[in-house]
Amino acid sequence: MALPDIGVFGPYTYLMTEVLFGSFAAVLLWRANAFRRAGKTVAVLYPIAYVWDWYTLEVGVFSIPLRTGVELLGIPLEEHIFIVVVPSLVIGIHELVHGSPDDRTE
Repeated sequence: MALPDIGVFGPYTYLMTEVLFGSFAAVLLWRANAFRRAGKTVAVLYPIAYVWDWYTLEVGVFSIPLRTGVELLGIPLEEHIFIVVVPSLVIGIHELVHGSPDDRTE
């Protein structure tokens, strides 16, 4: 089965996927009332993820051809967004599945 070609966005392809999944993460966090909790987690994870991302790009583990070309602090703009979106998405799903700490019976 062939996947849809989203490369039509050219250098904005990766950014568009970040906006799409970031929007989904934002809706989940809003529904779970978990923006503050996600923000704290992202703030702690960000430096670790940044170093990991910078290093793997620097040594050539992967490359990102369909990106804007804008770099901040040695990594693509899209990667900075990715570092925020992924944990936010995970936390949003986790909070919706398990509820707030006050709702838990475990």
